[in-house]
Amino acid sequence: MKTKKTVYLILMLLPLAFTLIALPFLPAQIPAHYGADNQVTRWGSKYEVLIFPAISLLFGLFMLAMGKYAAKQEGSGNNNEKVIIISGSLFLLLFNLLTLYFLYADFHQVADLSEIPVDVTSLVFFCLGILLIICGNIMPKLKNNSIVGLRTKWSRTNEVTWKKSQKFGGITFMISGLLIIVISLLTKAETCFLWSMLILAADLAVSVWYSWRAAKKYG
Repeated sequence: MKTKKTVYLILMLLPLAFTLIALPFLPAQIPAHYGADNQVTRWGSKYEVLIFPAISLLFGLFMLAMGKYAAKQEGSGNNNEKVIIISGSLFLLLFNLLTLYFLYADFHQVADLSEIPVDVTSLVFFCLGILLIICGNIMPKLKNNSIVGLRTKWSRTNEVTWKKSQKFGGITFMISGLLIIVISLLTKAETCFLWSMLILAADLAVSVWYSWRAAKKYG
């Protein structure tokens, strides 16, 4: 667990380190916002690049606090905190990739993100797919809590409904993650976003339904 937290802290601080190193070399004006069509809609000061690392840092601290709170709810062991640290690390890895991606766009003053070989939407959902697969694999190990896992009023009815809900949710997470990875490799931009969100919505609906069914059967 100590190693996982060390990696987590490194990933939390790296976006700020990347940005501070790049800041002196960036042009005075950078693309500050892009529209859904990948076209720049606003130019701003290069110091605006510090906003994203600040968000990454705040997110990292928030997840650490949630991990400690989930650990208290568990009573004994650290499965809940471990899951939050792992999932938080994967999100922070995505923040690192996005930081490097947009620093590249800022340095080259890219007005159209379509000019960059890697589509940013596909990158985000590819990483999300990996996150879903990993989280789905470790969900069955979670103890009943109000922070992480498939949490509905039905899944938390008792230990049986909780365990069955987490096992089922873990399977659907992994299936959804695999599908989203395939979508991210085959599509780009809005198409990738729409299909991926459709998969996530279907996953959520099916998982909530199963927790309700489990509560009726085992509650």
